[in-house]
Amino acid sequence: MAESRGNTREEKKKAGAERRAKRGPGMFAQMKQVYGVTRQQDPNIPWILALVFCATVLIFLLIGILLKNWITFLLIGIPFGILFAVIVLSRRAEKAAFAQLEDRPGRAGAALSTLRRGWIFEQQPVAVNKSQDVVFRAIGRPGIVLVTEGPTNRVNGLVQKEKLRYKKIVPTVPVHVINTGTAEGQVELKQVTKAMNKLPKHLTQQEMHQVSNRIDSISKHNNMLSAIPKGVDPLRMRPSRKGMR
Repeated sequence: MAESRGNTREEKKKAGAERRAKRGPGMFAQMKQVYGVTRQQDPNIPWILALVFCATVLIFLLIGILLKNWITFLLIGIPFGILFAVIVLSRRAEKAAFAQLEDRPGRAGAALSTLRRGWIFEQQPVAVNKSQDVVFRAIGRPGIVLVTEGPTNRVNGLVQKEKLRYKKIVPTVPVHVINTGTAEGQVELKQVTKAMNKLPKHLTQQEMHQVSNRIDSISKHNNMLSAIPKGVDPLRMRPSRKGMR
């Protein structure tokens, strides 16, 4: 009996550990991780968060003193101080994350992953050249947005090919280009999503999905044709009579 109870407890512990692993780290554990990563890039973050918290609480406290109810406003100010500190931490963490991405391949795609709702983007680049310059694609209400990674003059060839491709598939849909980088005329990674959201709207939500589906279907069709050996016409292929027998 004792042995069976011990086995049951071990099984429960294992099951609990598995459930926790599936759920992932909790909110406080995630905040701790974000704080640790941000502090590596921004050593002043503890003082900044403390200043934001204390300033917020002090403002509420002064309002409470003026209204002769400082205890109530102090209790209100503490959660607001924590809230504003968390907001500042999240923005600093985003800035630190983009700083870590600089000069790393795939950084433009990582910038696209921060887009909010209303966009359809590809996880993988849609065009690559020998110099490892890449082009990512996103589709939203402004139309098609090509986000490049590499020197503008070198990646321009890839962009022109993509533009010609979309002109044949969806000729009425505008194609915008955002070149990422720190050189003149380029957009920094942290400003990519902001620049995309500022583009003028051209499509409805329904049209946006129709454009995405059309591009995907034609791309898949072209990939299937490219896999067929040269000299073989799929429209004239006939089944083998021996196989039918």
